[in-house]
Amino acid sequence: MGGRGSGRRYQDGKDITNDYHALDVRWLQRNGLLNPWSSRLLTWSRNGQEVASIQAIASEGYVTLDYRIREQGGEWKPMNYRVLLDRTACHLGGKRPWFRCPARGCGRRVAVLYGGSIFACRHCHQLAYASQREAWHDRATRRADRIRDRLGWEAGILNGDGIKPKGMHWRTFERLKTRHDELVELSLAGMMHRLGLL
Repeated sequence: MGGRGSGRRYQDGKDITNDYHALDVRWLQRNGLLNPWSSRLLTWSRNGQEVASIQAIASEGYVTLDYRIREQGGEWKPMNYRVLLDRTACHLGGKRPWFRCPARGCGRRVAVLYGGSIFACRHCHQLAYASQREAWHDRATRRADRIRDRLGWEAGILNGDGIKPKGMHWRTFERLKTRHDELVELSLAGMMHRLGLL
């Protein structure tokens, strides 16, 4: 497991969530791993090779995490601790699970914990989301691609426009296409600026 500070550093001193191993309570719930007494070895891979693993053992009201860490090439240190679970009622019935951040003094209700010396919320690890590191033109590109996906068009803003999806109202289509075209203009302006063409 990577220790705190093992990821990339940015101007504001924060790593990003993508640099850390994530443990998502929603994924555990979907896969039946929050049922009491279920246990599973969870692994993370990079380029087809396992880079980290953790044993998650569910009990009534908490999950026990069992793994080893090694910081900066030192000795392996065993880690074994409980992460409390919380549940909130959903509007249409059922209950949604949450982790309670196990970092000392935190206890925040979160869906995702990030690995470091301990698995904790992004606030405790001082992490930012990757989208917070995007330049304005990169954000425009991502948003335009999201609209393209919704319209069923080929991904990539340079691939030209497609047709109106069957069943979509013309007003909705025109609104989405107008927003798409605005985002493409922003994105292209940013690319030209980056290349020094403006």
